[in-house]
Amino acid sequence: MARGLDHVVHAVRDLEAAGELYDLLGFTVGSRNRHPWGTHNRIVQTPGFFMELLEVAEPEAIPPHGETSFSFGAFNRDFLAQVGPGLSMLVLEGRDPVAEKAEFDAAGFGGFDTFDFSRTGRLPDGSDVEVSFSLAYARDPKSPHCGFFTCLQRRPENFWTPDLQRHMNGTTRVAGVVLVAAEPAEHLDFLHVFTGADFRRAVDGWHLAETPRGVIELMRPDVYAQRYGAAPAADQGLRLGATRFAVQDIEKTRKRLASSRMTAEEIEGLIVVGPRSALGAALVFEPDAK
Repeated sequence: MARGLDHVVHAVRDLEAAGELYDLLGFTVGSRNRHPWGTHNRIVQTPGFFMELLEVAEPEAIPPHGETSFSFGAFNRDFLAQVGPGLSMLVLEGRDPVAEKAEFDAAGFGGFDTFDFSRTGRLPDGSDVEVSFSLAYARDPKSPHCGFFTCLQRRPENFWTPDLQRHMNGTTRVAGVVLVAAEPAEHLDFLHVFTGADFRRAVDGWHLAETPRGVIELMRPDVYAQRYGAAPAADQGLRLGATRFAVQDIEKTRKRLASSRMTAEEIEGLIVVGPRSALGAALVFEPDAK
């Protein structure tokens, strides 16, 4: 069964500046949270999906990668050092992390222990709650600059908050994500195992898969550039280029971005806030067809 989109990690150097950016774009941004391994985050929620704005705030607390242990903090620290700010990790909804680990291992795309953790979260009313997660990591050996894992929410009632899912820009849900690779076909086996979905060829250099929550697209840089503007460097395997958001009223979104003086480009009916404005990411707004 295909796994739906759970969240995307947007690695940044300044978490408060990232929060201000998303606020200017018309998103409701959650308060700062702290991980015990040196990273801090702020969350932008839509139903069942979120953007994780992530800063390496305490580098001295980051554990190294182990033989079978994946260090979330070390991966994002290295991503920022080697690539710069941008979309660093694609996360899908988890159902059974032990079974998912076994599936990734058997296909040659795993090798990491599952990881369970809890942290304190803050609700809009200021009260603190515990949120808890279980992760199963996957890896594409050809893609050092894109991380992948599944995430099972152990306390979803404490995490998902309707008040945080109301956005001034009219965003209603995640529409999809866009991956970029110089040779897309070389990564289809990995993506099939990771997503549990079948990718179909749209045109030469463009493959896509429907999931229960959002579409995952895989494009060559030239195809990506025609649709979304400047593509991330894709000379080392997969890169996560864009997150697509469905909005209730595209004209309302356009006015919100204009009032905040954000630099955005309109491409074939889409509004694209590109990496120069969005801290290395591309954030795409499109009419909600559902």
